Amino acid sequence: MITAIVRLHAALDATELPFDLPGLDDVRIARTQMVDQLEDYVIPRLMTLEAPLLAVVGGSTGAGKSTLVNSLVGHRVTTPGVLRPTTRSPVLVHHPDDAHWFGQDRLLPDLTRVQHVTDDPDSLQLVATEAVPAGLAILDAPDVDSVEERNRVLAAQLLAAADLWLFVTSAARYADQVPWEYLKQAAERSTAVAIVLDRTPDDAVQTVATHLARMLASRGLKDSPLFTVAEGKIDNQGLLPPRHVADIREWLDTLAEDSDARGAVVRQTLDGAVRTITRRTYPIADAAVEQTAIALSLKADVDETYDEAIAAVIAATADGSLMRGEVLARWQEFVGTGELLRSLESRVGGLRDRLVNTIKGKPQQAERVTVAVESGLETLLLEHAEAAAERTHARLRQQAAGAGVLANAPGDLGRASRDLRRRAERMVRDWQLDVLDMVRTEGADKRTTARFLAFGVNGLSVALMIVVFSHTAGLTGTEAGVAGGSALLGQKLLEAVFGDQAVRTLADRARRSLEQRVTVLLHDERARYLSLVDAVTVHPDTPDKLRQAARRVDDLRYQASAKAAEASPGEPL
Repeated sequence: MITAIVRLHAALDATELPFDLPGLDDVRIARTQMVDQLEDYVIPRLMTLEAPLLAVVGGSTGAGKSTLVNSLVGHRVTTPGVLRPTTRSPVLVHHPDDAHWFGQDRLLPDLTRVQHVTDDPDSLQLVATEAVPAGLAILDAPDVDSVEERNRVLAAQLLAAADLWLFVTSAARYADQVPWEYLKQAAERSTAVAIVLDRTPDDAVQTVATHLARMLASRGLKDSPLFTVAEGKIDNQGLLPPRHVADIREWLDTLAEDSDARGAVVRQTLDGAVRTITRRTYPIADAAVEQTAIALSLKADVDETYDEAIAAVIAATADGSLMRGEVLARWQEFVGTGELLRSLESRVGGLRDRLVNTIKGKPQQAERVTVAVESGLETLLLEHAEAAAERTHARLRQQAAGAGVLANAPGDLGRASRDLRRRAERMVRDWQLDVLDMVRTEGADKRTTARFLAFGVNGLSVALMIVVFSHTAGLTGTEAGVAGGSALLGQKLLEAVFGDQAVRTLADRARRSLEQRVTVLLHDERARYLSLVDAVTVHPDTPDKLRQAARRVDDLRYQASAKAAEASPGEPL
């Protein structure tokens, strides 16, 4: 069982729930509480079942917890708070022979052990006195309803580390909500609880005690002992008259003397704690599943937006959109217009040689087309990259998990990268050089022909770029006719030099090269978001580890229960 519990603790401790989701704060708090209880109580107690019974005295503000502890011991061991909230360390009172059980290595290991009075809530005051019987330790805890959060957290931590709750309330506070929330937890965990109704006027004891008993029964605590402490005069040591706490003292002494009774209390609370922790592990596992799902969802949102941007850019380079404005004007300067285009409209098929002889493109004009194509492509890339960044940022910001990721992002992810323009320029130039190299390689055996020499490598590469942008779906009216005619002219020019099949192959290679480069460029933009999501640690195997660890503990519990039933038939477990 110890090994199984240690593995469950390791699985819970390693579970990370970094993405913000509705209701996740409660799950995170629950996981922390479970890890703390395993460290503070379950594991140390399992390893030392023979250790003294720890009774933690907790309850409402002003209920008289410290006065009760001092009165039970018979002298002052803890100082009641005068001002509220009182920030002080918890006090653990034990028999001197039991001192070795309360070292730093077990029971609340995060609290520093001290032998003196301190206000440090991270310290645990150890008080050894023979007034407490061996086998029993009493711990005075802060108020569960303190207005100071640190006190409330510490009180919850101490109660979770108790074998027995000695829960103190008063006639004025017994119906308060916060204490009952703790008592509800005790009932759910099968924690051993005794209730002390303190500071109760004699004429109200019967009425209040009866009502409190009904409340306890209705909330699953009908078997919990209920003690009443009448209001009494406190002496100069801050102690109640011994007779006022005699019943509680006698009950605790009996527990201390009876090892079987102590063992029953420990087993009841320990088994309840383990059972509750394993049950609560499954919602933690479910939350871990959601973490993996949200990571995938966030990445899918990023991928979808940038995939759309890549598709839009590729479509714009194929639908004639780039055959507008400056690109079209510079291309027309290169190939000529007027008579040539009008002739092309009527008799394209029979004019190939005549067209080639007519075009008077010059090197500087080809360079102008190249520059126009470069500028047009860069603008297209920048526009879509900016739009993709803006849309992705907006989609993530609308989700709690995405907003949390963006909160830790450097720079402004709502804009494209600062160096995108420089990278886009380099990408376009590299593509143009690639096209130039394709033409040069394809024309290796044609470099001495008149047609090849008439246009040169630069002129033919310009024509190939225009053919890549040849579809005219993005243009309308006269513009479509002019652009389409110009692109067809470029295709005929290339066919005159290389032949039909070669031109189709060149155009296909040039288009694939452009698409690959566009994809890589925008993938780098996409990676800014994906890297943020990936930086958030989420392990897909965490849910299975949690469930397997919890099931193993449950299996061992059931086996132990079955053996106990066989050993003691007819006796309650």
